[in-house]
Amino acid sequence: MPFLTPDESEALLLSLKISSVAVAVALPFATATALILSRSFRGRTLLDGIVHLPLVLPPVAMGFILLTIFGTRGGVGAFLKDHFGIVLVFHWTGAVLASMIFTFPFQVRAIRLALEARDQGLDEAARTLGAGTLDRLINVSLPLALPGLVAGAITAFAASLGEFGAIITFVSNIPGETRTLPLAIYTALQMPGGEAEAARLSALSIVIAFLFLLAAQAIMRRATRKNEG
Repeated sequence: MPFLTPDESEALLLSLKISSVAVAVALPFATATALILSRSFRGRTLLDGIVHLPLVLPPVAMGFILLTIFGTRGGVGAFLKDHFGIVLVFHWTGAVLASMIFTFPFQVRAIRLALEARDQGLDEAARTLGAGTLDRLINVSLPLALPGLVAGAITAFAASLGEFGAIITFVSNIPGETRTLPLAIYTALQMPGGEAEAARLSALSIVIAFLFLLAAQAIMRRATRKNEG
């Protein structure tokens, strides 16, 4: 990447790494949650509100909550450190956790809408032919919801690339460890004469987000045509 400095390239690659891991780890849980929310049951409204809470919660507040729970001085963080040697705070894995929670609602909503829009008659026909619940899920429901899975994953990935508040609050701004692209932009703005670097990184962020949105639309159209065919 000749147009980027080594530190900028490092921040970009770290952002891609964190976002990729966050989306991949969260996707199975988001799919399961969307399957649950696509059905009617008592307490669905409450669960739906909890799932979408990160969308309205200030990112800095979410980062503080994560720091309180997963900090090494107590709570879950101390337990993980003492018994398994796992430390999330001030590590890139903590940034993955923050990104997962922040982008989880994007995946759930897209997958849920796709599940609710599918042709229920196909599922009923498969059940009539003797297909079990798991069989119908794997061979009918999930393939029909594929556009939603793709849309949710790519939207979550793009949103994760732009996450700032929760990450800097929970894992700080450590070069090579937690300094993602948004944090690199913030760092550049704190330095005298850093406006040019911040502008370059901001433009790069816009281009990446635009390319991923185009890819999402192309994949969704292809998946939709395949399902309709």
